[in-house]
Amino acid sequence: MSETAPRNRPENPATEPAAGTPKTPGAGTGVAPGAAATDRPRRGGGDPATRGRTTIADGVVEKIAGMAARDVVGVHAMGGGLARTFGVVRDRVPGGRSVTRGVKAEVGEVQTALDLEIVVDYGVSIADVARAVRENVIAAVERMTGLEVVEVNIAVSDVKLPDEEEESPEPRLQ
Repeated sequence: MSETAPRNRPENPATEPAAGTPKTPGAGTGVAPGAAATDRPRRGGGDPATRGRTTIADGVVEKIAGMAARDVVGVHAMGGGLARTFGVVRDRVPGGRSVTRGVKAEVGEVQTALDLEIVVDYGVSIADVARAVRENVIAAVERMTGLEVVEVNIAVSDVKLPDEEEESPEPRLQ
């Protein structure tokens, strides 16, 4: 069985001292002891941005998309039916407001896809609102995460009429 380098440290013989080499600054590197740090060879090599991995949770993308969608004129609410009913109750609890209601994201390593469910105000052009939501969500998600948004699917689940009252559950105790 052959020995391999430890997995948690990249193998780079150019930056590692050879066995038996003193580990004093500048020793064996051709750099005088006491030389400025900028004069020394860089350890690890390469661009710092490429050293490591960044992962973005689905919930992070959902929050960004939810906020961006709500900013569009003509979007009355996010989510549909039962989700909105529970949302009204949750909104009344301090810290309970859910910006991810009506948003579902699937996040990969470099791309994401989003499904949004919205309620529009009566009288607005649904096609125009959907286009504006799509543009705003794509711009916000791509700017903040660096992910490529491959699709934004929008389902209009309801229209808020001017004389409709907000859905609020009946109080159970009186």
